[in-house]
Amino acid sequence: MIVRIMGEGQVRIPDEAFPELNRLDDELGAAIESGDDDRFRAALVRLLTEVRTVGTPVRDDELVDSDLVLPYAEAHVDEVSALLTDEGLIPLDPPAR
Repeated sequence: MIVRIMGEGQVRIPDEAFPELNRLDDELGAAIESGDDDRFRAALVRLLTEVRTVGTPVRDDELVDSDLVLPYAEAHVDEVSALLTDEGLIPLDPPAR
């Protein structure tokens, strides 16, 4: 799956990373529902850090569509809430290629 982090670029995420990404995505959703901004911010940073850690940067000269767009780390909770689907930010299963 190709993920774009707003303002940073794209990374390629391996399928085996999905369980941990979904766990962090669930934490982010719970943090948003709690209304605790510190908890929300920490959860968003953990999710983005994991994406950067497990992802392989897509070369600047490689043109590929993003399967998913994640907000930047400083995004407001309302911006992140607008990106949520029933599955959160991260789909439960990797998209078929």
